[in-house]
Amino acid sequence: MDLLGLCARIDTLLAMPSTVLFVLVGIFLTIKSRFIQIRAFPHFIKLLRSGVSHHHQKKENMIDPFRALLTSMATTIGMGNIAGPSIAVVIGGPGALFWLVAYTFFGAVTKFSEVMFSITLRKKLPDGNVLGGPTQYLNAVHPFLGAWYGAITVFLFAGWSGLQANTLANVFSLEGVPTWITGAVLATVVFMVLIGGIKRVGAIASKLVPLMFVLYVTFASFILLKDINLLGQAFVLIGKHIFSPCAPIGGFLGATVFSALKAGVHRNIYITEAGLGTSSIAHAMADTDTPRDQAVLAMYSVIADMIPSILSGLLVIVTGMWARSNEISSTLVYEVFRDYSNNFGKWILLISISLFVLTTVIGNSFNASQSFASFTRNRGMVLYYLFLCLLIFLGALVSIPLAWKAMDVLLVMVAIPHLLGIIFLSFKYSKLIR
Repeated sequence: MDLLGLCARIDTLLAMPSTVLFVLVGIFLTIKSRFIQIRAFPHFIKLLRSGVSHHHQKKENMIDPFRALLTSMATTIGMGNIAGPSIAVVIGGPGALFWLVAYTFFGAVTKFSEVMFSITLRKKLPDGNVLGGPTQYLNAVHPFLGAWYGAITVFLFAGWSGLQANTLANVFSLEGVPTWITGAVLATVVFMVLIGGIKRVGAIASKLVPLMFVLYVTFASFILLKDINLLGQAFVLIGKHIFSPCAPIGGFLGATVFSALKAGVHRNIYITEAGLGTSSIAHAMADTDTPRDQAVLAMYSVIADMIPSILSGLLVIVTGMWARSNEISSTLVYEVFRDYSNNFGKWILLISISLFVLTTVIGNSFNASQSFASFTRNRGMVLYYLFLCLLIFLGALVSIPLAWKAMDVLLVMVAIPHLLGIIFLSFKYSKLIR
């Protein structure tokens, strides 16, 4: 059995328990928090107007709360929003887009809980650096759990960055750019940013995230609104196949409701990172006295995650691109822009996805370095940065199916123990959740 076959078999074995666990934990936390997703909305609006309370004296190794939010969003708003929904639709049919969006309601409260624990239980080192995120709050459950999470995410984050590089390289290869050139340029830029630390990461994210978001949403909306009738038909198709899957690949393999559910939920996890705890790492760097406020911002950031994701899914459905695909491809949305807009639109997409990938890889690489630092107390960081950049380069060269399957396996290996840890902490620190 080759490596792809092995990863596929493991993924199939873990698909059912992991998907059910993601959904059940979201439902459990929703009930335990008394539907915080709904109750906290007025407070979220207040935060947008007045800001987040933070320390009067700025800390050298912390960043502004809103910059922490944008740094976290740099990892969640990326190529996953573009490639993820299209892959979900190809595997699980149009109904998978419904499940992708529906899980967001429950995933939001999971993210709220992760950020609350991350800030409350973060640790300050003697040199002033801050260690936060799942590796720290899972230590409150059991040291082994924190160590397991840290060890796996050292490779998961690096793999995610390689996956982003793979998608970008495949898109640019359609324009005649060799994949190794794309990988080399991306790896070099990321290394230069990481050397600058959290301050440089936060500064770049705060500038690029809003720009790339507006660019992509504007031009994707332009294509979708060209024909309102087709857009309406796409929504009908989604509704029709929520419980009766139909997909070129999934249908051939014997599509079921679960295949659509699993495709939607797992792609949502890649996009929002709700349930993985990974996005809480940047939030742990926030210079704030109020974990609740930061957690509320994180919770509603999933709305921003979903907007480009919905547009991406609709693009491949409206244009019929999903039905013409007979294999998993990360370039479907690019092909939509290329075929259904003028050259100007195509280049706008290339600029947008380049920014998407750059910010996501930077954010993932920073998160990876935090996991690595939890073991080494910030020693040997430059060597780890070089390791990350090597994987980014190599990631641009591997096959797409193998890259996605390998990450699916690592994702589940991280998610299951992490979600169980969140359940434990929600009882131990029940007041934080309520």
